[in-house]
Amino acid sequence: MKKVMITGGAGFIGVNLIRYILAEKPDWHIINFDMLTYAGNLASLASVEKNPNYTFVRGDVTDTDAVNRAMKDCWGVMHLAAESHVDRSIDDPGPFLNTNVIGTQKLLDAARGHKIEKFLQVSTDEVYGSLSKDDPPFTEDNHLDPNSPYSASKTSGDLLAKAYHATYGLPVVISRCSNNYGPYQFPEKLIPLLINNAKQDKPIPVYGDGMQVRDWIYVTDHCRGLVDIFEKGRTGEVYNLGGNSEMYNLDLIKLVLKEMKKSESLITFVKDRLGHDRRYAMDNSKITSELGWEPQFKFEDAIKMTVNWYLNNLDWVNQVISGDYLEYYKRQYVER
Repeated sequence: MKKVMITGGAGFIGVNLIRYILAEKPDWHIINFDMLTYAGNLASLASVEKNPNYTFVRGDVTDTDAVNRAMKDCWGVMHLAAESHVDRSIDDPGPFLNTNVIGTQKLLDAARGHKIEKFLQVSTDEVYGSLSKDDPPFTEDNHLDPNSPYSASKTSGDLLAKAYHATYGLPVVISRCSNNYGPYQFPEKLIPLLINNAKQDKPIPVYGDGMQVRDWIYVTDHCRGLVDIFEKGRTGEVYNLGGNSEMYNLDLIKLVLKEMKKSESLITFVKDRLGHDRRYAMDNSKITSELGWEPQFKFEDAIKMTVNWYLNNLDWVNQVISGDYLEYYKRQYVER
């Protein structure tokens, strides 16, 4: 049995990754290490919490003792834990530096001590900065040019991971992914916020002119890519993951409204985000040629699946929005 520690496993991508691994890798035992901040929702893992190949450990990535206890006897680490909402990083950068930089350093130190055989640093396309309309997509050779406290903190974590590989020989590999969408995403993010507001005929806030471009990837494609990189990626290397689905934010919003049979009159333009990157796009050539990965889900199909999931799981959505999802798990894991 291969014991793998996943940090941030109660977040959106972590939840989907754990569910994917438990279905596809019966010889793995997952240690889900998560602090259960506002974005951590164990209700999303209720169907697997009794799986013998799954263990939840509540802990903070900045807590050296807790990290070392959880990492004991692990073969590898998939590091997803991060503060990730750009607007929150603009309001208060402190937690982003603490979790995304100091937390990453604590994990890297522990990984050295436990002689971890593979450490996957899960990162973001935002570390590359912004593209103009006619620029080619980001490759792994693009220089890093972050424009928000969030992306700067993720860049710092990436550089630490590379430094630990170069200095100590730690078997690190880094993934950088474009915008994810799919089930179990916290409703502060664009697509679930859009779906929830549209369902209630509430205004849909759109930053600036809405002509920012993002490359969208369905979360299951991302999870499959992470496992491929973790198992087969060359240590010391970076692998980009994109969905080959560039789209203006405004066009995305109109598409979802059309799918939900809602009026575009709900669209409300608001003041643009500070330091808002104009365009992201990812070149997948490296991971496709080396590991054989490419996105399987077409955006047109997967966005319909996503809309239907949120509309069919209103209890989950309402519990997150109300905060009720925190109460049971707070009693079970935090206060005991």
